Parts: sequence; C-alpha cells; structure tokens
Amino acid sequence: MDRYHREPTLAEVLSDPVTLAVMDADGVDRYDLAATLSQMAAKLMRPPGPVEKKKRLADSAIAKAVIADRKPDVAELSESMTRGYNARMLRSNVRVISALVLLAFVVCHLTAHAFLLVSFARADAALDMLMSPWRTAIGTAILVSAVLAHYLNGLWSIYVRRYLRLSRWERWQLGLGLCIPLLLMLHVTSTRVAESLLGVSSHYSSVLIVQWLLSPWLAVLQATAVLTVWIHACIGVHFWLRTKPWYAHWRPLFVGLGMLLPTLALSGYVAAGNRVLRDAENPNYVKLSLEASNLTDQKRAEIGQIAGIGSAAYLALTLLPFAGRGVRGWLSRRRRPPLLTHSSGRTVPLLPGATVLETLRESGIPHASVCGGRARCTTCRILVTRGLDSLPKPSGLEARALARIGATPGMRLACQICPTADISVMPLLAADAGAADGTVRGGLEGSERLITVLFVDLRGSTTLGEAKLPYDLLYILNQFFSEMTKALDATNGHYAQFAGDGLMALYGLNAKDPAAGVVDALRGAREMLARVDQLNSRLRGDLPQPMRIGIGIHFSEAIVGAMGPPGSQIITAIGETVNACARLESLTKKYDCAVIVSRRGAEMAGLDVKGRQLHQVPLKGRTQTLEFYALKTLADLRV
Repeated sequence: MDRYHREPTLAEVLSDPVTLAVMDADGVDRYDLAATLSQMAAKLMRPPGPVEKKKRLADSAIAKAVIADRKPDVAELSESMTRGYNARMLRSNVRVISALVLLAFVVCHLTAHAFLLVSFARADAALDMLMSPWRTAIGTAILVSAVLAHYLNGLWSIYVRRYLRLSRWERWQLGLGLCIPLLLMLHVTSTRVAESLLGVSSHYSSVLIVQWLLSPWLAVLQATAVLTVWIHACIGVHFWLRTKPWYAHWRPLFVGLGMLLPTLALSGYVAAGNRVLRDAENPNYVKLSLEASNLTDQKRAEIGQIAGIGSAAYLALTLLPFAGRGVRGWLSRRRRPPLLTHSSGRTVPLLPGATVLETLRESGIPHASVCGGRARCTTCRILVTRGLDSLPKPSGLEARALARIGATPGMRLACQICPTADISVMPLLAADAGAADGTVRGGLEGSERLITVLFVDLRGSTTLGEAKLPYDLLYILNQFFSEMTKALDATNGHYAQFAGDGLMALYGLNAKDPAAGVVDALRGAREMLARVDQLNSRLRGDLPQPMRIGIGIHFSEAIVGAMGPPGSQIITAIGETVNACARLESLTKKYDCAVIVSRRGAEMAGLDVKGRQLHQVPLKGRTQTLEFYALKTLADLRV
C-alpha cells in the first residue's frame, strides 16, 4: 500500500494532531525537531559514501546475512542491464515502433473515410491533408520500413518458436496479421502502386466506382480488410498496455475510440458507395470519373496482374518460415533433446532453441503468460530448482523485468530462457494469473523469510455491539479500521488479514534490512494508539466507553506470499510466527497493557527495555517459551 503513498512534507508532519500527540508523549519539542531535521536534510541530499553504506549494513547481523545472499544476484542483474540491447530487446522495440507507425497510418486513413459521411469533396480534402506526410519521400520510406519490419518480425517469430501452441488471443492476432497483406494487396496495387507505375490518379469517386459498381465483391473485401486491420491493431495495443498500471483507468476511453473510429469509417464508406450507385444511373458519371483518374480497362487488367504476382510472392515468403521449421524439427529429432521436469511430476523433451513457456504449452501443461511471452508481465516467472548453472545470466528484456520485481535467486522468466541441458522448474504463479499478479514483487509468490507481524484487536467490541444498533456499530468500526489503515500507510505497513474487530499487518515486505520492519511496526503501534485516542475524542458522544486496543508485535521467519482463492488473493503470512504474534496480542488483556513486543523484535529494533521485566509464555505444541515485553504507553515504544 505504501507504494502509492505520498510522502508528507515537514510542515504537514509538524501540523498533524496525531504526530503532535506522539511527540508530546515522548517529550519532544516540535520546534527543536524542525531545526534538527532542517540541518539533516542537507546531509541526506548527497548520496552516502562507501563507508556510510557499510556502517548502515553493519547495524544488523541478520540483515548482513540476507543481503550477502542476495547481493550477487542483484549485481548480476545490474550488470546484465548495462550490456545494452540484445537481439530480443532490439526485436521487441522494432515490433512496437513499427506497429505504432502503421497504427498512425491506419488512423489517418480511417479518419479520412469518416468524412465520406459529409461529401466526396470533404473526404478528398481530408485524405490529401492526412496522407500528405506519408506521400513525401521520408514518409514513404518510414511507412515501407515499418511494413517490412513488422512483417519480417512476424515471420521470424514464427520461425524461432519451437512450438506453435499459442493462447487464443495470440492465435487471433497472428492469424489476422497474416491475412492483412492478402486482403489489402489489390487495394494497395490499385492506388499507390498504380499511381507510381501506371500514371493512375486515385480519387474516392473512381475507387468506389470500381469497388461498388464494376466489381462489387471488392466492397466486401475492403470492409473485411478494415475490420481485420483494426481488430489486429486493437489486440496488439490491448496486450501491450495491459501490464501498465494506468491502463485499467484509461481502458474505457481506449474501448470507446476503438469502437468509434471504424464505425464512422465504415459508415462513410457504405454511404459513399450508395451515393455512387445512385450517381451511376447517369452513364456519363462513370465514364468521366474513370477518365479523370486515367483508369482504363487495360490498366485495370495490369493492376490485377501486379496484385496476383504480389500475392504469390507474399504466400511464398509466408510459407518459408514454416518450411524452415519442418527442416529444423527433422534435424532435431535425430538428436537426444534435453528434458524439462515440471513440479507436477511430468518430464517432457526440449527442442533446441525452445523456451520453457513454449515447451509447457506444447505439452499441454497450463502456465501463465499475460503478455504472450514478450517479457512484459512477468506472470510466467518460474523457480529453476535444477539446471540453473547451465542457463546464461539474465540479460536484455529478462534482466529488466526481473530487476523490476526484485527477483529472488533462481527466479527466471519461462518465456525468455532456452535450456540446452536438463532442467527442473516450478511455476511461481497460478496458471490463470492476471496482469496485476505480474506486479507482485519477487519472493511474495511464497517463500520463507524474515518478517515482522503485527496484530491489533479492539477491546470490548462485544459490549459495544450490545449497546449500539447495527448501523451505529458498523459506522464506529469503519471509522476504527479507517484510522488503523491510515496508520499502516504512514508507517510502511501492509494490511494482510481482517478478523472481526481486528486485523493483521506485515512490516518489512520491501525493506532490504529486515530489522527496518520492526522499527516501522513500533512506529505503526504508536500511530495506532495515537489515532485511537483521537478517535475517542471525536466520537466521545457516541461511545459508551473509550475504545481500547491491544497490539502484538513479533519478528521471526514465516512463509510469506500471495494466498487465497484465484482472482482474490492477498499477500499475507502463515506459520508459527503468525500464531505466536496472535498469542502476544491476546496477552495484552492479561497484562493490562497496550502493546506486547517479543524479545527478538525488541532487540532487532533497538527498543529501550532497561528496567523492564522480561515475561515468558509457553506456546501450544512447542517445548520452547516465547519471551516478551509488556508496554503500556506511547513513551514505552521509544526506539
């Protein structure tokens, strides 16, 4: 939750009533604090030197061990990212850039078609204006380069895939993309090619006469081509932007524009076609229009011949990667391929050059991949349990994606690695994972790690429920949970579970030093207590007695990850640490205190416990006891 939290300014902090209440409890003068923070700000503006970094890392023995384990992998990712573009990254960028260029051309063309709803003159004027940049030498070169780059990139993607078992949207996008040149071949030949080679001038009237009067089947072909091009583009744009966090908010606008433009263009096309059919009742209209465009029967025949040759060449070129795949497959079957072992127990062969994702799909093993294997969504992430040493280090797109999610050791993207030796893998996300799941940081799919757990519970909620109507009770509880959530947001806490009149939170999820989570948890406890006091003051006329809370804080190892039913998973923790923390929270009643902190948590946070009694409690099912400190006031939580 703290990912989108705006950091408050110093003035806002020193004017917040909750912060002032905490400072008053600690005996801190806000004016002295403001002066001290202003002096420290200048020092913090410059990056820490090597000596300062080492000193900070040396503050916690556990943190040193954790960071030492992860440092090589982080360094490897950083090094890989500085190597520049590799072939896949370059091809990915070329695919996107060429697609955007072609989309811009299509939008200009369809916009001009929409003006056919007004008149031929307005449509011709709009076409001349919108197409003029594309008709220049530079514009034509850019357009032709984009067409070739996008088409050849598509053929190469077919060839390099070792298996052609694709998801539904990938099949549609690839199939529609391969149909587009055939559908547009005759139209392109009769306009731009005929203008350059045969001296034909294209106008809406002459083109529509040919398509609606002389060869009516061309009108159906043209409408089909428009829909095919637009659907292909919409699929590509949707699955390109689907992994962007802002896309969900703007998606309705994209859908509206995606429906509006082709509707207007086809409506103009149909309206103009019907107008041509009406005008064609005058024999001179057709004759004069064709003569004005220099379009004779002989030139129409030559246009058909050129289109036929172009279609044949296109089909031959399109079949070439499929033929190459056949030859490559025959050669690979003569050699013993490496084996991929899935965590489900299945073992399947790996063709040379095949990615893990392609192999899993071909073998019918469900595996997540929102972006279709383009290293954008990271939903295909896997843990390589055997054969990691035989894989090359992450680079290019994979390195960037893994660095973005803070990948843990052994984590790779199934769509990017092509094993050449036996390998064993375990998927880290469910096969039906969505785009949002791809933003989950590495290690949160399910791993044992050091974490700080905080439980908070509202005391006397049963009595409160008996004294209030259900509506009033829900209003009070909603106010309570709103304040608790704000306390978590302000102290880097993560809401993990809700339980009746209490909640569980995690601290240190994204902290490099696990000890920082305990410090934040103590800050969170102070913030919660202060906010409850403020809430009591605000609702004193609605409460039979002031609200009180009990808080338990524990620091230890737990299994942390995204858990729950598909589609509604939450990041939480399970294990003995969680049970122990819940027990500590329940003991706040017995010891009549506000907060109980385990001894390990107090030591990690550097809590001042001089003169405080160390208590012990047995844990159910264990011979060991849990040691803790009982704290009653805000001042007791001072670090």
